[in-house]
Amino acid sequence: MSESLLRQLVRDLEERRAQIKRLGGEDKIAKQHQRGKLTCRERLEKFFDDGLFFEIGTHGTQMGLASGPDGKDRPPADGVITAFGKVDGRLVCAAAYDFTVKGGSIGQTGEEKVTRLRSMALTGRHPIVWFIDSAGARIDPGSSHPDQVSQFAGTGFLFREQVVMSGVVPQVAAMVGPGAAGTAYIPGLADFVPMVKNIGSLALAGPPLVKAVTGQDIGEQELGGSKVHCEVSGVGDVEVADDEQCIALVRRYLGYFPSSCDEQPPVLPCTDPIERREDAILDLLPDSNRKPYDMYKLIKMVVDRPNADGSAAAGAEILDIKPRFGRSLITCLARIGGRSVGIVANQPMHMGGILENDSADKGAHFIQICDAFNIPLVFLQDVPGFMVGSKVEHAGIIRHGAKMLHVMSAATVPKLSVIVRKAYGAGYYVMCGRAYEPDLLVSWPTGEISVMGAEGMVGIAARKLFGDAEPPPEVKEGILKEIRSRIDIYRSAGWGYIDDVIDPRDTRRVLAWGLELSARKKALRPGKKHGVIPV
Repeated sequence: MSESLLRQLVRDLEERRAQIKRLGGEDKIAKQHQRGKLTCRERLEKFFDDGLFFEIGTHGTQMGLASGPDGKDRPPADGVITAFGKVDGRLVCAAAYDFTVKGGSIGQTGEEKVTRLRSMALTGRHPIVWFIDSAGARIDPGSSHPDQVSQFAGTGFLFREQVVMSGVVPQVAAMVGPGAAGTAYIPGLADFVPMVKNIGSLALAGPPLVKAVTGQDIGEQELGGSKVHCEVSGVGDVEVADDEQCIALVRRYLGYFPSSCDEQPPVLPCTDPIERREDAILDLLPDSNRKPYDMYKLIKMVVDRPNADGSAAAGAEILDIKPRFGRSLITCLARIGGRSVGIVANQPMHMGGILENDSADKGAHFIQICDAFNIPLVFLQDVPGFMVGSKVEHAGIIRHGAKMLHVMSAATVPKLSVIVRKAYGAGYYVMCGRAYEPDLLVSWPTGEISVMGAEGMVGIAARKLFGDAEPPPEVKEGILKEIRSRIDIYRSAGWGYIDDVIDPRDTRRVLAWGLELSARKKALRPGKKHGVIPV
C-alpha cells in the first residue's frame, strides 16, 4: 500500500523542522557553548514551563534578492526564534536571537516575526521577553540585494511599537550576549535588563565602528559591558553569572508582576505570620543619627521570608533592582503577606542615604514601573535631602530631582511611608511625604521631619547672629538644643501630620494592614493627554 500524500508532506515537514533546529550548524553551536553561552533554543527550553512553547515563524528566512543570486542563502528562522509559552502557568511571549546564524543580526523576515510577536503580546496582554545575543541590524556589504541600505528609510517600527507597549505589558530584555545598534535600544526601552557578567554588552556602535569613526581602540566589555551598564550608565539592572541565572531571574521578576496593566499582581501563599515581630530591629539604629546602618537589614526584617517549600518570593526575600547604580537609594521588589510590593528606601551606608542624580533617576524609573503595573509602593525614609554643590548643579540635580517629584506625584497605586530616621527637605517629598498621598504615613520614635537637619539650621542661625565670627560653643549648643526640640516627631504627630508613631517591631504588621486598607484605592487625576516629565 503506497504512502498517502499527507504522510509524505508531514515527513517533509519534519525534515524541514529538524534542519531548522540545527541552527547555524554543529561548529557554531560548539563555539557558542565554548563561550559559556546557551543556544537560543536552549534558553527558551529553560525559560518556559517544562520546556514547552509554540514557535511562530519557524520557517521564516531570507527571501527574494536577499537570499543571494542562487537563492540558497536561507538562514534558519532568519536568526531569531519567536515563541509563546507559559511561565509559572501564565502565558509569556519571547524572542531569542540566534548568534549562530549571522551573529543574531536582525534580518527583514526576522523583524517581521518579532513584529508579529509584539502584536500578540500587546493584543493578548502578555509580558514580552527578549533574549538578546545579536550583532544588531543585518548589513552584508557583499549582498547582491541592491536596496539593502536604502530600505532603511522604511524601518524603525520596533522601537515605536515598544513604546506603545510600555506600561501595558511588562517588557524584559535579557542581555545574554551583545546588543549593538538596533538591538541596543530594545533594552533601553525595556522595564528590566539583567546582564550576564562579562558576556552581555550594549553599545550603539560596536568596537569596529567606534574605531572607524573616532579612532578609539576599545574592547566590547570596556565599551559597554555588564559592569559599565549596571554600575555607571544605569541601563542595566543586575549582573548575573550565566545564562541559567539570568533565565531564573527573569522568571522570578515576572512573578511579581501581573500579565498586564489591566490586572493585579499575583498574591502568593504566605506562611510567614503578619504579626511576626523582630526584637532585633530595636538594635538596628545607631544612637547617633549621623552614623550609618544597613537598610537592607531592616527591609529583610519586615518582608516575607520564604515559605518552608521556598514558594514565597521564589526562595529569597527581595529582588534588588540596580543594586550597583545610584547606591544611596535601594529599589527592590518583595512581598508582604504574599502581596507584591515595590520598596524604595534610602541607604545610609552609601553617602548617608542622600539623593543625587543617579539615585533620583533610579527611584523615578522604579516608581513608574510599579505604578504602571499596580504594584503598591513602600517607602522607608532616612533621607538627609538632595545633594548640593556646584558638581551636582552643573550635572542637573534640579532636573533629575524633578523627575522623581513628577512620578511620585503622578503615581496612583497604594503608597505606604515609614519614617525611620531623617526626613529632610525635598527628600521627604519624593520619599512620599504627607503631600504625596500616602495611604498610611507612620514614623518610628527616631523620626525627624524638617526642612533640614538641626546642624544645618544652626549654621544659618549662627551666621545671622554672629556674621562670619564663630559663636561661643555654649551658645551654639544652646541653639542646637532648641532646634532639636522643635524637630521632635511628636510635634508632627500632635499636628496630625502623621498617622501614628509606631513601635519599630510592629512595622511589618502596620505595612500589611496598610496594604489591605488601600487594596481598592482609586486616585482621581484631571483629564489630560499626559504630563511633561523633566528629562
